Amino acid sequence: MTTPSTSSPALRWWIGISALVIVAVDQLTKWWAETSLELFEYYPVLGNILGWRLVYNPGAAFGLGSDFTWVLTLLAGAAVIGLIIFALRVPGPWWGVGVAALLGGAISHLGDRLFRDPGFGEGHIVDFIDYAGFFVGNVADIFLVGGALFLVLVSLFSKEPHDHFDELPAQEN
Repeated sequence: MTTPSTSSPALRWWIGISALVIVAVDQLTKWWAETSLELFEYYPVLGNILGWRLVYNPGAAFGLGSDFTWVLTLLAGAAVIGLIIFALRVPGPWWGVGVAALLGGAISHLGDRLFRDPGFGEGHIVDFIDYAGFFVGNVADIFLVGGALFLVLVSLFSKEPHDHFDELPAQEN
């Protein structure tokens, strides 16, 4: 019986550093939004298509689950743990790109949930990128969605996820 493969130390470092850079960029842009924008005011960037609007989101995407912030905090924590475990066994560098994006976004959202007002585990996510009035997001959201889409593409078009099947023992009849 074989054990699951592990990613190279260099790839693991790259994933970790990339995730931390994403966290830093997300938190810096949230700081900028909180110090530069007025709550709920719209600042056009591309007319009505894209702009800045500072809001605090207690829920998940589109404000869903706003009454269950603690549950969302636990889910974010579980996602971070799962992504760290996957990062240690990521099958190849293309997978590492997607995992780094997801991990950075998830860590940043978890940090918001843990350390922002109104309190520990109940913190609200700082959102400030307004997409034509449909929803307001942040940089972490961009990396979460982009990372998920990237992993879907990698799983569809890369041979990397199938390489580990060569290590499985042959089935005896």
